[in-house]
Amino acid sequence: MLKQVITRRFAVLTLAILGMSALASCTTPQANQPAASGTTAGATCAPEFAQLDFGIISTESQDNQKPKWEPFIQAMSEQLGRPVKASYATDYAAVIEAMGAKKVQIAWYGGKSYIEAADRSNAEAFARVINEDGSRGYFSHLITNVQNPIVSKIDLTKGDGDQYVVKNSKDLTFAFNDPESTSGFLVPGYYVFARNGVNPDGAFKNLTFAGSHEATAQAVINNQVDVATNNSEQMEIIKAADPEAYKKIQVIWTSPEIPSDPIAYRKDLPDCLKQQIKDFFLSYKDASILGALDWQGFEPAQDTDWNTIRELKIGKEIMDIQNDKKMGEADKAQKVAELNKQLEALK
Repeated sequence: MLKQVITRRFAVLTLAILGMSALASCTTPQANQPAASGTTAGATCAPEFAQLDFGIISTESQDNQKPKWEPFIQAMSEQLGRPVKASYATDYAAVIEAMGAKKVQIAWYGGKSYIEAADRSNAEAFARVINEDGSRGYFSHLITNVQNPIVSKIDLTKGDGDQYVVKNSKDLTFAFNDPESTSGFLVPGYYVFARNGVNPDGAFKNLTFAGSHEATAQAVINNQVDVATNNSEQMEIIKAADPEAYKKIQVIWTSPEIPSDPIAYRKDLPDCLKQQIKDFFLSYKDASILGALDWQGFEPAQDTDWNTIRELKIGKEIMDIQNDKKMGEADKAQKVAELNKQLEALK
């Protein structure tokens, strides 16, 4: 597992907005409004939440995401006995900030965006997705166009395209996804760049942040960049939706496994409402609707399940400091010591 791999590697390193505490209140429901699950008979939980807003990170364009998500959102509305509105963000940070500002109460995050939301937006993970094939994780990739000349210079059987990218970065154009993306920034940022002592900012002929995984895939398909980050989930989406486009993509590097995505709500929601939300996710089994999202279902989770991502983030910060040629040795030692204390606290 990624946790074991990352923890061992870190062992060798040189070592918010406050939420209002809302009390659940009960009123007698109207005859045409059935009590939501998880409440006592004849009572409606948290009537002050007439509508719930669900934040969705921008892995694809809204036009692509909406048809996949709306049936699931509708099922959630019916189960919870109140409208649920999907909020399709333009970037990952928008979902984090929206939860911090209480504009969304529930959200689907990636690992990195979740730990940021937990740190500053009062997010609390309660479930994680189970992929359609039953797996509990996914992988970050570096991809290029199959016709790009660099393909012939990489040993695809070894998947060592990361080494080629590092050694030849000054001659390449490169695209990350979103800065808050786990597979599109944090994981390759650590494994490809930080571990090899490379700061991608300034290392490439041209470096961009394309935003979504869909956007970086299209940039590669259309030969707009030499190399881009992506992940195994998006590759499956493209393979199913556009097989001809998929044939134009060549994976040149694959990361260790990343824990599957968390579902989180605001920590300060009324307990009865949190229980209703949790019950919906953990019991939802409609394969036709979940299949459109490439999921099989959900399983219980807790905040510490993403400590591996926290370790990865800290490890990248440590290596960035160690590779900083402008920072004095004393300052490096102090900052690394502080970060190592944070790593110890996660164990």
